[in-house]
Amino acid sequence: MSKSISESIENKGEVQDEATPVGPKTALVSIVGRPSAGKSTFLNTASGEKISIVSSIPQTTRNAIRGIVNTSLGQLVFVDTPGLHLSEKKMNLKLTQIASENIADSDSILYIIDTTREHGEEEELISNLVRPNIQKLVVALNKIEDVRSDVDSAKKFVSTFLPELPEKRIVCMSAKADQNVNDVLKALYDLAPEGPHLYPEEYYTDQEVEFRIAEIIREQAINRLQQEVPHAIYISVEDMKMEKPSLLKVRAFICVERESQKGIVIGKGASMIKEIRIESMKECRKIFPYRVDLDLRVKVDKDWRQKDKVLNKILR
Repeated sequence: MSKSISESIENKGEVQDEATPVGPKTALVSIVGRPSAGKSTFLNTASGEKISIVSSIPQTTRNAIRGIVNTSLGQLVFVDTPGLHLSEKKMNLKLTQIASENIADSDSILYIIDTTREHGEEEELISNLVRPNIQKLVVALNKIEDVRSDVDSAKKFVSTFLPELPEKRIVCMSAKADQNVNDVLKALYDLAPEGPHLYPEEYYTDQEVEFRIAEIIREQAINRLQQEVPHAIYISVEDMKMEKPSLLKVRAFICVERESQKGIVIGKGASMIKEIRIESMKECRKIFPYRVDLDLRVKVDKDWRQKDKVLNKILR
């Protein structure tokens, strides 16, 4: 972030008076919204670290991913939930279930609306989902830096479908440009209850190494593949071994649904799989304090999106 949230808020003189000290504030915050609304970008910007993978491909996020923001005002533990949209497919129903469960378990909800798109049935679905919890809701109208942004239309949608939401909990922001992100955090801190922190202050995520590596590989793959292939892949990390303090060896597979997709992922002369491997290792180096040596291959898991065993493993 361009400036610490504590510094930004304290400079506005909006912190608690020193004469009336309070205990630490802690909140579990679910981030909800349509696919590609900017939920993952917000999480990465707010935490100051790369927590969630980002892509122009809708429904990139498949899991409830946690990012942690620690300031002098307290600790916000964000859960980046999968983008919600209308579909009866088994995988999409599972994604909706994940989001719904996290909303129920959270202290606060951050509903991110993309101001560059029209608001249709999917947006109404989400507003209906969060309305029973309006007392713990903050709405962020995102992508205001985009020339296509229509903030007035977004505000009209919110006033129509969430009429009881106080205006102070509706914030216009740009997660991509880090504009008014601190204002969103301030609104969430205002709702946060007092309580002990859930994680040590040096933590910015609770993701396991295996999961983070798998997500990095998936990000590099889906940003290079075309047509239906990005949604038809998942990553299976088969083996991890720390060879020495500075080297982690990982064997992983990009799993596809059909034999024809395998050839696309491998590419001519294995060019695609090599590029995915090299770029994944570069991204890992930015995150981990050791080098990751990746042995990456492709295999077919026919019609995996219809298999409960696979869905339960990769969606959580």
